[in-house]
Amino acid sequence: MNAAIYCRVSTEKNSQETSLIRQEQELLELANQLGFQVVEVVKEKASGYELEREGIFTILDLIKEKKIQSLLIQDETRLGRGNAKVALLHCILKEDVKIYTLSHNGEIELSESDTMVLQIVAIVEEYQRRLHNLKIKRGMKRAVESGYRPQDNLKNQHASGGRERKEVPIEEIVRLRKNGLTFQEISATLKGFGYNISKATVNRRYLEYMENSTDCSGE
Repeated sequence: MNAAIYCRVSTEKNSQETSLIRQEQELLELANQLGFQVVEVVKEKASGYELEREGIFTILDLIKEKKIQSLLIQDETRLGRGNAKVALLHCILKEDVKIYTLSHNGEIELSESDTMVLQIVAIVEEYQRRLHNLKIKRGMKRAVESGYRPQDNLKNQHASGGRERKEVPIEEIVRLRKNGLTFQEISATLKGFGYNISKATVNRRYLEYMENSTDCSGE
């Protein structure tokens, strides 16, 4: 399993440099015990109450790019404090990335209060997704009832197969598809963001993405 190590101290004092080094060494030992492959070690000096941290952005990028499946930290306070901690725990855990800590000598064990808050956040986020999807579907239905025909806005519908391959935001297509939108609804949504993409193109790119994902996971 690929893992990243995140070390943090709260001040720029030189004395804290020793703490960063100690955190890194101990977390490398933990990774070795767990049999993880460490792909990156991130160290930074910043307040745990702040979300705008370059080190955290690096970790989130690694997660988004599917380069790691686990994150190793000294304890949950190294990840963040207060609302920042809860927000980051939610962002990381919802991507199925496991968090391991030195304080637990293994996978993190959240307190009852943190678990409850994360459950509430997840429920609220899910209802926000549903509301967003319902608004899109409602808007599409009204547009069609008013005579809107998405296919009329497509260019080069009958162009040859050798036409230039369109650039599409595949991650957004996958996200919208997971949220239950049809390919036609996804096409209409992307048009609103300036992407003139047909339902067929959305369908094709989504299938290509899923096939590539399957191939990668099978290696």
